[in-house]
Amino acid sequence: MAIMEVKIPDIGDFDEVAVIELLVKVGDKVRAEQSLITVESDKASMEIPSSHAGVITALMVKLGDKVKQGSVIATLEMGDVATVAPAAEPLPVAAPSAPLPLVVAPVVSVPVVSAPLAAVPAHAPTAVLSSDLPHASPSVRKFARELGVPLNEVKGSGPKGRIGLEDIQAFSRGVMSGDMRTQAQASKVPQGNGDGAGLGLLAWPKVDFAKFGPIERKEMGRIQKISGANLLRNAVMIPAVTNHDDADITELEAFRIATNKEHEKSGVKVTMLAFLIKACVSALQKFPQFNTSLDGDALVYKHYWHIGFAADTPNGLMVPVLKDADKKGILQISAEMGELAKKAREGKLSPAEMTGATFTISSLGGIGGRYFTPIINAPEVAILGVCRSQMQPVWNGTEFVPRLMLPLSLTWDHRVVDGASAARFNAYLGQVLADFRRVML
Repeated sequence: MAIMEVKIPDIGDFDEVAVIELLVKVGDKVRAEQSLITVESDKASMEIPSSHAGVITALMVKLGDKVKQGSVIATLEMGDVATVAPAAEPLPVAAPSAPLPLVVAPVVSVPVVSAPLAAVPAHAPTAVLSSDLPHASPSVRKFARELGVPLNEVKGSGPKGRIGLEDIQAFSRGVMSGDMRTQAQASKVPQGNGDGAGLGLLAWPKVDFAKFGPIERKEMGRIQKISGANLLRNAVMIPAVTNHDDADITELEAFRIATNKEHEKSGVKVTMLAFLIKACVSALQKFPQFNTSLDGDALVYKHYWHIGFAADTPNGLMVPVLKDADKKGILQISAEMGELAKKAREGKLSPAEMTGATFTISSLGGIGGRYFTPIINAPEVAILGVCRSQMQPVWNGTEFVPRLMLPLSLTWDHRVVDGASAARFNAYLGQVLADFRRVML
């Protein structure tokens, strides 16, 4: 029997991640792709699968350990594992998103968003081992830090004691109803340091909905739970303003249709979103403050253009990131978007494919609507929302003519961008979409 080491694969942009769950024990039989452990960073939770089938002969990690790409997590004795039940499909990993947006929004928001909560899969042979390490997802940990809540003092109400957002909120309400509230009233000084802890909001109303009529209670999906915390943070902490405009895409739509006919045998379908991504890159290069992030009192200007786009999936909103959009043509962008959207629907996006965005587009063009206010996907400083284009009569100086107009909704962080810059960004974006030759200028 051969002994095989199982190592941490490529986990994206994370140097080290913490082990928060052990899903197997020594002696367990596992199949290839069966999850062995769960790790988390400050942005994502993910399950690490076995690279081969076999019997666990040793676990090289324990709860709380820090691991990175290449770290050995277990050794396997290769052999017959035909009697092992098939492993469940790996859980999808998401984000930030969020504006999601949103699009966490961010989503959306969008939100694209932190990774979804990594629950213990049904095929895990053993329960999570006990540890002093608080059991919570990255978004819950961030939420707790923002409110100044010590996780080790919170009692989790989820499976195996997992701490959820409602547990953090309940803990905060309990504290605020006691000494902290008394001190705040006595001193008349708001509590907290701008992180939302001292907003003095009323408690969420408790209502017995059943007394008014029949009801049905359904738990929110994992992505909804995760993106919700990011959306709340971004909506509360970012002074956001939205500019609404219309872009004339009459000629561009005709060109898009002709391009699809010309390349119909290639299997690549060009959508308006591909042109939007390229147009946004041009606008971001002309107005670089929209391609920045706040870092304390400084602005970080990024000299790369990675565009996130909100993808509607059966599990909720996810935000894949198309990297180096400035270096790619419309056909390549369309092909990569199709692959990323397919992965999002199947729950197979990796953390690396959902991180690093400098700007996000939330498109409702396939659904409808006119304008909306997308939530910025922090740490980005702007997000573009687009809805379905419509034929409208437009005055050309002598008469009204039918033109295909695309609604644009640009939301921006007023700490970084002013109104004049936002108006210029939207105006330039509209000019590019009206005459795409401007991209080459």
